[in-house]
Amino acid sequence: LRVLKDVSLNVAAREVVAVVGPNGAGKSTLLKAVFGFNDIFSGSVKFNGNDITARSTHRNVADGLLYLPQGNRAFNELTVHENLLLGGYSLRKVEVQSRLEPVFGMFPDLADMKHRPAYTLSGGERQMLAFGRALVLRPKLLMLDEPSVGLSPKLVADVMEKIRDIRDRLGCSVLVVEQKVKQVLNICDRAIAMRMGEIAFMGTPAKAASGARDIFLQ
Repeated sequence: LRVLKDVSLNVAAREVVAVVGPNGAGKSTLLKAVFGFNDIFSGSVKFNGNDITARSTHRNVADGLLYLPQGNRAFNELTVHENLLLGGYSLRKVEVQSRLEPVFGMFPDLADMKHRPAYTLSGGERQMLAFGRALVLRPKLLMLDEPSVGLSPKLVADVMEKIRDIRDRLGCSVLVVEQKVKQVLNICDRAIAMRMGEIAFMGTPAKAASGARDIFLQ
């Protein structure tokens, strides 16, 4: 089934781009197509100037392209520390250990609970763990699929702030799909609205907010 039609976009260095739109618009499909999970019938995907359209996902990860699916996913029976180590499964053990300290610096709560099994964490804590596991690999582009799903309003605000913090501290770009439109427009540099597999709007967060009724109700 062809879900996306004539979709063309770019993400610049150190830019946070938000993709918003109703359910079924093709937002998650877009991320999966870029990462290599979905078939691409025509067109191409380029990352750092290289064509990665038909490349395997593990090679994309090695080059710094990471996809974090929705759902606060963690390996439940493993501890927080073991979950983080798995984030660096492709690295040498010494290198993985050296990368944990910056992650704990960004998420100090993870350091305090590193010996706890993941199944004992709250939804917000699991989301932070998922972020931390991804950041072990120091991505150049981090793609997030609805990171706020299932979280309370306060935790949604914390997650949004953390997205901008990740960009500022690590210098990576972020492409985030999000249903919480108002909140994500507060932290992104550019917004893209999708409808029925097509791009309905692309522009500044301010323009997206002022034209939200036209973007989402047409």
